[in-house]
Amino acid sequence: NVPFKRMVQTISYMPHFFSWVIIAAMFFDILAPRTGIINKILAALVGAEPRMWMGEPHYFRSIVVISNAWKESGWGAIVYLAAMMAIDPQLYEAAVIDGAGKFRQMWHITLPGIAPTIVFIIMIRLGAILGSDMEQIMLLSTPATLPTGDVLSYYVYRMGIGRMQFSFATAAGLFTSVIGFLLLVSANYLSVKIGQRGLF
Repeated sequence: NVPFKRMVQTISYMPHFFSWVIIAAMFFDILAPRTGIINKILAALVGAEPRMWMGEPHYFRSIVVISNAWKESGWGAIVYLAAMMAIDPQLYEAAVIDGAGKFRQMWHITLPGIAPTIVFIIMIRLGAILGSDMEQIMLLSTPATLPTGDVLSYYVYRMGIGRMQFSFATAAGLFTSVIGFLLLVSANYLSVKIGQRGLF
């Protein structure tokens, strides 16, 4: 079904190219207390009272994870699909002849075939783990949720730009860069050690 396929691809790939400003505005609209679709659905199904989802600290982490997953899952799918396309189709044909089902094909052919890509993505993400997306936190957080969802990069931004403590912000930025570099080198060493491709 080509139209359905294109629709799914557009819905899943498009958010990656949106700014966090657009994504945050969409989530504020979707989760709005009076006009948000989530509150309307819950009210219609179970008669729930409207909630201020964006203003309750214990929901903030879930909102951050869901919004980031929705924004980036399409791009991740493109990367992994490209890695899967490089696997020789004859391996799957031989596995079918040997009686392997879909799960065994995935476990013994697909996962080993995309293992270098998985390791590479993990290494890249480990190197940037302390520099989490400040723009996302800055746009999604409210004064009520900031103590729960504050991250190092946003804290450094507030100290450096907001309070003009430039020396503190520089030191904190250097600290995060050094830790990120050490994590990247460690991940690269482990990757080479287990027989996978390294960055250097």
